[in-house]
Amino acid sequence: MKRSWRLQEAKARLSEVVKAAVKEGPQEITVRGETAAVLLSERDYARLAKPKPDFVAFLRQSPIAGVDLKLVRDTSTDRSVEL
Repeated sequence: MKRSWRLQEAKARLSEVVKAAVKEGPQEITVRGETAAVLLSERDYARLAKPKPDFVAFLRQSPIAGVDLKLVRDTSTDRSVEL
């Protein structure tokens, strides 16, 4: 659960805020009751900042990549529509 700290409190107890970010997760810092910043541990930041593969790379890494699919498509131009 994310803990909320007022800015003045976070400044006065910075080492505690940092330790809480490492042990408990993101720490929210507020200014006048509004969220102004979120302090993350380095581990959480690295996970979020890690480059994401593009769509083509994602498909190539798929477990079904290389499976020969035999798709049959209906090429007729008309169809029955019940009104």
